[in-house]
Amino acid sequence: MPFLRLVNSLLCIMLASTVSAQTIRVGGDSNYPPYEFINSAGEPDGYNTELTRAVAEVMGMDVQIELGPWNQMRKRLEAGDIDVVQGMVASEERSGRYAFAPPHALVHQSIFARLGSTKITDLEQLVGKEVIVQRGGVMHDYLAQHFVNAKLILVESHAQALRLLASGQHDYAAVANLPGLYLGKELSLSNIEPIGRPFNGKHYGYATLANNAELLAQFSEGLAILKNTGKQQQIYDKWLGPLNANQGIPWRQIGQVTAVICAILLLILAVIMVWNRMLTKEVNRRTLELKQQQRQLVQADKMASLGVLVSGVAHEINNPSSLLLLNLPVLQEFLDDVEPILDEYYQQHGNYYLAGLPYSQLREELPAMLQDMLAGSQKIRHIVDDLKDFAREAPDTTFELVDLNKVLALAIRLVDKTIRQSTDHFNVSYGANLPPLYGNGQRIEQVLINLIVNACQALEHTGQSISIRTYMPTSTTLACVIEDQGRGIEPAFLERLCDPFFTTRREEGGTGLGLSVSSRIIQEHQGQLTFTSTPGQGTQALLTFSVTQELSHAH
Repeated sequence: MPFLRLVNSLLCIMLASTVSAQTIRVGGDSNYPPYEFINSAGEPDGYNTELTRAVAEVMGMDVQIELGPWNQMRKRLEAGDIDVVQGMVASEERSGRYAFAPPHALVHQSIFARLGSTKITDLEQLVGKEVIVQRGGVMHDYLAQHFVNAKLILVESHAQALRLLASGQHDYAAVANLPGLYLGKELSLSNIEPIGRPFNGKHYGYATLANNAELLAQFSEGLAILKNTGKQQQIYDKWLGPLNANQGIPWRQIGQVTAVICAILLLILAVIMVWNRMLTKEVNRRTLELKQQQRQLVQADKMASLGVLVSGVAHEINNPSSLLLLNLPVLQEFLDDVEPILDEYYQQHGNYYLAGLPYSQLREELPAMLQDMLAGSQKIRHIVDDLKDFAREAPDTTFELVDLNKVLALAIRLVDKTIRQSTDHFNVSYGANLPPLYGNGQRIEQVLINLIVNACQALEHTGQSISIRTYMPTSTTLACVIEDQGRGIEPAFLERLCDPFFTTRREEGGTGLGLSVSSRIIQEHQGQLTFTSTPGQGTQALLTFSVTQELSHAH
């Protein structure tokens, strides 16, 4: 934490000098809770407002926040009367006129109707209907641009749209999901409900006119700092966390809770190891005064206590994970057996609902759910095994014989999701009969993960490829090369890639520390990390390690 605070302070000092002393006028919607609204004291409030103030603080900017009817705020932005809006949904229709910072939220749009109305699953169901939308809002732009044959009723705010709908006027209201639920509760509109989400979630964040990229970059920098320090997540949880927690089955939250539990266990183990190291130093100091037998007794008692603790933690976690690993395959077999019966019923009677979901949707998603749960349970088992290995007594040095192929395979498993989302052409070639190298496997794994993630982020579409290969260029040298067909790196930037805080992805939240840390780790292993790149064609990262003649001949 002291290191993070130091990094944050350095970033703030460097970036504050670039911010103009002129007051920046920030606009927003005056009735779009919980994102932004005028509170009972007549002051701007909400998630966007608090986030803007936090960005202004870390960037040393002077901001003036003004909230009003959304359509008017858009016109003021286009007229130059305000400099930036703190919350706008990004869309293809808007990309030509506005520039968008990296999103700080994901906004879902929903169709609201009076109780008892038919569910909406496709925009074609709006044909011929009267749909209330906010004037100048993303749904107004979207429905008008895509020529949906519905009669649009334009209003100034989400609250006005929901009141009209609740009073019995018109057929539907197309509004943002969280503000709709929030306003429905605040206004006691008990006769309306969301009946469908035929739209994908949209990125939501700061926006300026397309020619004001310099100002937008300042907000992007500030937002990146808040994300890296965890402040943005705190603000998000304060305003949006309770509302998101009430939306359906929280599969994502379940996964997050599982990850947090694992992180807590790792943190506990790290604290124990720190305490263990401090105690070892104290024992070493006192060994000058105590007999050798007493020192050995203290060390043995300490390690025995640590072993009991880790054994107990592993046992408590293994029991529920073993239960999941035992029962999930049974559920999978049950699903395989009953699926033909359900399909036959579906073909004879049409779509029907199970657990509140259409069978046609459930049939596609349930197998994947079971596979994800099984994979998660197996991952818990692997983490417990790693905890046991990590707690074993080891010498003062953390260096040992390391199998480069095994470390690479583990790194690829850990970033498998990122790889699959980035490319359809991933190739890896493991060199045969490679000798081990002397080093720290976890730290080498950290370097490989960083380089693979960087390669994924360099790709511009999934048709581009990533290739990884391990081999021996000489009889005493091990090498791993990672090549991508991404955007490449300008020659002027190549020599600075490993400098602290240097990054070409500042607007996307990059800190410029990953390659700096990786370079230091490789230097500690007496190895080399080099880069070659051609802009527009891709980049090659080459890792080389020395192995002793004896290890080389042994393999």
